[in-house]
Amino acid sequence: MLETSARLLRLLSLLQTAREWPGAELAERLGVSGRTVRNDIDRLRELGYPVDAARGPAGGYRLAAGTAMPPLLLDDEEAVAVTIALRTVAQGALSGMEETSLQALAKLEQVLPARLRRRVKTLQTYTVPVPPDRPQPAVDTEVLTTLTAACRDHERLRFDYRDHKGSATRRTAEPHRVVSWGRRWYLVAWDVERGDWRTFRVDRIEPRTPTGPRFTPRALPNGGDVAAYVARNVSAAAWSHRARVTVHAPADAVAERINPAVGVVEAVDDTSCLLDTGADSLDTLGVYLGMLGYDFDVTGPPELLAHLRELARRYGRSTPTR
Repeated sequence: MLETSARLLRLLSLLQTAREWPGAELAERLGVSGRTVRNDIDRLRELGYPVDAARGPAGGYRLAAGTAMPPLLLDDEEAVAVTIALRTVAQGALSGMEETSLQALAKLEQVLPARLRRRVKTLQTYTVPVPPDRPQPAVDTEVLTTLTAACRDHERLRFDYRDHKGSATRRTAEPHRVVSWGRRWYLVAWDVERGDWRTFRVDRIEPRTPTGPRFTPRALPNGGDVAAYVARNVSAAAWSHRARVTVHAPADAVAERINPAVGVVEAVDDTSCLLDTGADSLDTLGVYLGMLGYDFDVTGPPELLAHLRELARRYGRSTPTR
């Protein structure tokens, strides 16, 4: 009986990996016959686990979503990862989820084996999160759920949007993706009135219900790399200083050293490219250019030229010739 129970747990663990398993492969993994696998599948169904089966050469077994949530099996690494994730959310990463996360965390930590509780406690005790430069606004979970559901169902959104000054405008948009970047959440959507792609901070969105009619999804901006699109647009909007710099190196080589949040690289020819970059201060912009690792030409703006000349004099003074 103990051997059968252990085998059922092993079978359940395999089925919970969100893939379809051919019966022959399950039998090989468990070291039993195909008939035993079928019997074990029936036992799991009797216990309330919805196991779907597809017949034929390409068929197999997979765990389907059920109306009730049966017990979940986690291996050691998964249990530690879930515990740490719950603790992170409980610290306020998502507004409205703190209490629920603490309840789930208490249940999970109660059933963790001693060896895993020790690992989790060690991680908690000896890791110190670096606080953000400034307080980050919490995102309402209901808003986040509404936005992602509209993305999934291709339904237009109507919402009030507050700009950085607090002024609200009514917007209608076709939502496509929600991106987490820089400790904030952003909605990438097609703005219907403006006829262009826009990036909206989720913490400034107040959805209006019901959602609008369905729409046909458009090709995503930036070749589908919405994370890079958000990083570039969010950074550019916050830049106080901008510059277009000619870099004497191939575009691919420069792009490998440039985070999308730092700038956009455009090829000129096989040996040079243009870097459209910026920062919130001249000091930061000077650091970006100094880290390129290639020769470059800067034609403006004047305040950047003056700053780079001062940097050159300072570096020259720090390395006197003998």
